[in-house]
Amino acid sequence: MCISTGEAAFSGTIVYCGRQHHPVHGVIHVLGYQNTAVNLADGPNAMLLHLPAAQLTPGHFLSAGRTGDVLHRMVAAVQPVAAGAHAIEWMSAEPQPVQVFDHDVYTVLLATDPTAVPTALRHVPLHRRPDLDPSLLRFYADHFPEHTIAVCCFDNADAQRAKPLLLWYSPFDPDQLTVPALDSHTGAAPDLDAVVTVDHWVLLSTDQAPADWGEPVDYPSTMRDSLRAFLPSAVVGRYYGEGQTLLNGDFTISHQGLLAGDLDRIERLQPTRR
Repeated sequence: MCISTGEAAFSGTIVYCGRQHHPVHGVIHVLGYQNTAVNLADGPNAMLLHLPAAQLTPGHFLSAGRTGDVLHRMVAAVQPVAAGAHAIEWMSAEPQPVQVFDHDVYTVLLATDPTAVPTALRHVPLHRRPDLDPSLLRFYADHFPEHTIAVCCFDNADAQRAKPLLLWYSPFDPDQLTVPALDSHTGAAPDLDAVVTVDHWVLLSTDQAPADWGEPVDYPSTMRDSLRAFLPSAVVGRYYGEGQTLLNGDFTISHQGLLAGDLDRIERLQPTRR
């Protein structure tokens, strides 16, 4: 259900992408990502996410705080319809090829150049430091040369108590909402010709939708305002699973299709082959 640096089993993946006009940052996308991970590697592991944005920093990551079920609340909102970082440590204020910081149970490496990740691994604690296949990093460098790559390192104990990853960014294309869903659980580069089994909730939102659009999300009254400012009041979504298979790739939809509420316009997206 995602790409890992070592052998792993992932299930129950929830991916969210929302488009909104932020009063400070302008038009942004907010990404949410969560799954159940079982590390099958001999040592630490990591999952990799490719983000259609440049110049991300630790400040783009949002702490779920006590609201660790925020994505499950979104699923609960759409499920009947579909069925029919605490303290962040900065390495530097200057842009770096790789930034390393702690977020929730992860040590995250943000890389504008994936091939620089192996050198930066020395900043990752030993109990979370994975072995990386150079071919995997070369795959990202070749197929996502302008993206930011997030390498989220964890150990076996971490995986059991991880909260959702939440972050915002200024996307390359504000009118195309895409969530990472490329699949490879062996540590090797993903096979773009493979047909893979899917187990994904894909959730989407836009603050330009009319008042009667989507399904309202029931957030707790104790949610921090700093997090609530980045979350939608209503979402739409669709489940892909129950033995369903698709060509390996991400999920994407145009903003126009999303405004129309037509989830049949969700497409499978593959990177440009080189």
